[in-house]
Amino acid sequence: MKTIQNEFLIIGSGIAGLSFALKAAEHGSVAIITKKEKAESNTNYAQGGIAAVFSPDDSIKYHLKDTLSAGAGLCHPEAVQLLVEQGPNRIKELIDWGVEFSKSSDNSFDLGREGGHSKNRIIHAKDYTGSAVESALLSATKRHPNIRIYENHSAIELITEHHLRQRSIPAGSLLHCWGAYVLNEEERQIITFLAKATILATGGCGQVYYHTTNPRIATGDGVAMSYRAGAVIANMEFMQFHPTTLYHPQAESFLISEAVRGFGGILRLGDGSSFMEKYHPMASLAPRDIVAQAIDAELKIRGEECVYLDITHIDSDAVKARFPRIYEKCLSFNIDITKHPIPVVPAAHYACGGVQSDIKGRTSIIGLYAFGEVAHTGVHGANRLASNSLLEALVFSHEAICDAKNFVKTVTAFPDIAEWDDSGTFNHEEWILISHDKIEIQQLMWDYVGIVRSNLRLNRALRRIKLIINEIERFYKKTKITQGLLELRNLAYVAMLIIESALRRKESRGLHYTTDYPHRNDRYWLKDTIVVRNSQKTGE
Repeated sequence: MKTIQNEFLIIGSGIAGLSFALKAAEHGSVAIITKKEKAESNTNYAQGGIAAVFSPDDSIKYHLKDTLSAGAGLCHPEAVQLLVEQGPNRIKELIDWGVEFSKSSDNSFDLGREGGHSKNRIIHAKDYTGSAVESALLSATKRHPNIRIYENHSAIELITEHHLRQRSIPAGSLLHCWGAYVLNEEERQIITFLAKATILATGGCGQVYYHTTNPRIATGDGVAMSYRAGAVIANMEFMQFHPTTLYHPQAESFLISEAVRGFGGILRLGDGSSFMEKYHPMASLAPRDIVAQAIDAELKIRGEECVYLDITHIDSDAVKARFPRIYEKCLSFNIDITKHPIPVVPAAHYACGGVQSDIKGRTSIIGLYAFGEVAHTGVHGANRLASNSLLEALVFSHEAICDAKNFVKTVTAFPDIAEWDDSGTFNHEEWILISHDKIEIQQLMWDYVGIVRSNLRLNRALRRIKLIINEIERFYKKTKITQGLLELRNLAYVAMLIIESALRRKESRGLHYTTDYPHRNDRYWLKDTIVVRNSQKTGE
């Protein structure tokens, strides 16, 4: 079996992984593994922008207040303070790496506003900010001699004490991570990637839902692997549903940026009437959880399939200049957004929970770091404030390298790690049966674990997902590994974590709304929901 050894192993090639790699490469060799092409990530699909304080009428205090308010009491204040204070510096680093943000006529940043923000603070590159950031970071990593990117490589499992030839693990001892077993999809070869520090930057898990804005690679790999390895997982019940994705059979839940509402867009019903003023003082600019729940309620009350985002009252040239990608995409479906309202529905968008990590990106497994959407840093609480996601990835990747560059110096040798046993045969007939599990997972999560939940729905979903996991595990143990099988297995575990976490939180807060406990309960539930493998622990 082939073995590759580096100081740093980064799993994922979005903004979190690439920004870390550029800094880590100054302290040792860096390997980046990515499932598809290196530009395929949630970062690449981000439209709106990055929130940071640059306006003279804005302040760190306001950004902090807005973030804490959106998080509905569950944000970790020290993490949010770090986020908003470090934001401007991290944006300046992106500019140094070659990102060109949109400017106003006076050469200052063209700052937009999105739901939940009290000030204009969204720095953007029109409506393709993520793509601009990803492109600049990839160009910078290509130029660095200490960085190598392995495309079409899928992580199978994290290497811990469970994979040592001598597997004795004393009770109560801390786990360590020394890298990962990785599938080279093109050559059908399993490689042992050893590293002194392993970084999870695998992004989100939106593909666990039938309707999602996330790309096909967003299958929750980092969370699932970490859970199986024994890491602490937190707040998986808080899945953010973006309120406005294009409603069209061929659109694949194309994201209509929150910046459209910040630009003056108004949400309307089929009869043309606005409705958000009934649900929140900020009307169409309310936080995402409020807007998604309001749309869901109106659709159920009226039996309609979508609502409409109307920006036809704004100057058409200004709309085209600010949202060129959205304009062209909608026009490809014969929707001219300057003349006709955009049909929209909510779709799964962002996981506010994940692998629990501290403000240095350290997880409960020594040598394993996590930041970006895969992680629960405490920044987002029960609901992420718009455009804080890319910012979180930048800020915490910076904090992580400040710690990891010193940690790798303490690792002088690797233990005796067993080779991966890839014996087995691939049963195409049985794979056809197993592959149907993906559709079933996505559908049951959408139907039972969506915007509105209940104990009845959640318990039904949990019973079925456990059966599916058993089916997948039986197949997994007797067949050769493929990327499709790895993703299916990870989706099933992530679905289970979301369901179990939702069942444990007996209240409604932020993105988690249950009809059995419709009110927020700060007396008992002002805490994170913690899940650890083979444990029933809840709370901090």
